[in-house]
Amino acid sequence: MVRLLSEQGLADWRALSASPLFRELVEEEKLVPTHEVEDIPAPPDGLHGRVAAVLEHDVIPFVSYPYEWSFGMLRDAALLQLELVRRALGAGMILKDSSPYNVQFRGARPVFVDIGSFERLREGEPWAGYRQFCMLFLYPLLLDAWKQVPFQPWLRGRVEGISPHQCRKFLSARDFLRRGVLTHVVLHSRLERRYQESDRDLKRELKAAGFHKELILANVKRLERLVSHLPRPKSRSAWSEYGPTTTYSDDDAERKMRFVAGAVTSDSPRLVWDLGCNDGRHSRIAAETADYVVAMDADALVVDRLYEQLKQERLTKILPLAVNIVDPSPGLGWRGRERRPLAERGTPDLTLCLALVHHVSIGGNVPVAGVLDWLRGLSSALLIEFPTPEDPMVQRLLARKRPGDHPDYTRAGFERALQERFDVSRSETLGSGTRILYHARPRS
Repeated sequence: MVRLLSEQGLADWRALSASPLFRELVEEEKLVPTHEVEDIPAPPDGLHGRVAAVLEHDVIPFVSYPYEWSFGMLRDAALLQLELVRRALGAGMILKDSSPYNVQFRGARPVFVDIGSFERLREGEPWAGYRQFCMLFLYPLLLDAWKQVPFQPWLRGRVEGISPHQCRKFLSARDFLRRGVLTHVVLHSRLERRYQESDRDLKRELKAAGFHKELILANVKRLERLVSHLPRPKSRSAWSEYGPTTTYSDDDAERKMRFVAGAVTSDSPRLVWDLGCNDGRHSRIAAETADYVVAMDADALVVDRLYEQLKQERLTKILPLAVNIVDPSPGLGWRGRERRPLAERGTPDLTLCLALVHHVSIGGNVPVAGVLDWLRGLSSALLIEFPTPEDPMVQRLLARKRPGDHPDYTRAGFERALQERFDVSRSETLGSGTRILYHARPRS
C-alpha cells in the first residue's frame, strides 16, 4: 500500500519519522509501519501538484469501516485517536483531522493508518480535528450509550457523522447534567450556529488571544475520560443469548466443530469468512489454520461481546464485524469508490455459512437459489449448514409466515440448487436429523 506526498506532506512526514514518537508507536503496534521509497511516479490524473515522495505502508489484512464496528471497537478507535493527539503534542506535532476512517483493525487491535494526518504544530492554532472527532466518534458513542440509538446506520448513511445540533436534539434536559454534554454538545452547537455564516477569522482571533497547546491537551484529556467511562449499550438483544447449545445437543455441537476443523485443514485457506459467527467458536477453529478470519454477524451486540473476548485474549487473527449479508455494506463516498463494497475488499478462500441459510431465506425473504448464487459469486470453497423444515428453529421462523410462503425451502430443493453451483465433497447429518453439513467447492 503506497501514499503519495506533496512537498508539505514530505516535510511533515520527515519530522514525524525522525522523532522517537514514530518508533514508539510502531513498536507498540498503534501506528502502521511505514517507510519512504525511492521511486517517485508521475502524478496520476487529478492530483494537484507534483509528487514529492512516496510512502509504503504495511498491508492491513482486511479493510473495515466504522459502520461495521461494534460499540467497543468505535470506542477503542476513539481512544487511540485521542492518545495519538496527546502524544503528538509532546513531540511538537498534531493530527490535523480525526476521522475514524484513519483507523483500521488487526483482529481486535486498532491501528492508525493515516500517516499524512500528522503535521507539525503551529503555535496559537486550535486542534482542527476537534469538530470531526465529536461528529464521527463522540456523538455516535454518546447516543448509543445513553439513548440506545445504534450509530452504525447513521454513519453508513452520513459520511460527515452527527452534527452538534443533531446530537443536541436527542438529549433531554436531564442529559445536560451529564459529564461533557454542556461543553461538547450544547456549547459546541451554539457556537457553530453563531459562527456558521460569519466571515470572522477564528484562527487568527484565537492566536491573538494567546491560545496555546496546553488548552488542546486539557481538552483531549477531558475527552479521554468521557469516552472511556461511557457505559455499554443494553446487555441483551435478539441473538445475545443464542449459542450452539440452544439448538444442538453436546454431541451434535462437537460433531459440527470436528466437521469445521476438517474442512479448514483440508482447504488450508488464507482468508476465511464466518457468516453469522455468533460467539465466534467456529471462527476460532478456522483461525488455527487460516491466516485471517473475518467473523461477521448482523447483531452488533453479539459482535461487541466477541470483540471484547478477542481483545482480552490479544488475538489478532480474527476480525469481528457487524455485517448483515442480506444488506451488506455498499460502495460509498465519491463515485461509490471511497469505501468499497464488502466483496471488493478481499474475497475469502473459504466461507463458513453455518446455521444461517434459514435466517437469510425465510427471515430475509431471499430464495434459496439466490443465497447460493451469492455464495457462488465469492468463488470460494463453502462449508454450509442446512436446517430442514422440521428443525425447531426453522419451525419458529415459518410460524411467522403464511403457509406456502417458502416452497423452495426443502432439503431436496436445497441440495439440487447446491449441486448446480458447487461440487459437494463431503456431507454429514447431525444426530438431530434436522441439520446437515456440506463441504463444497464452486463448479468451474
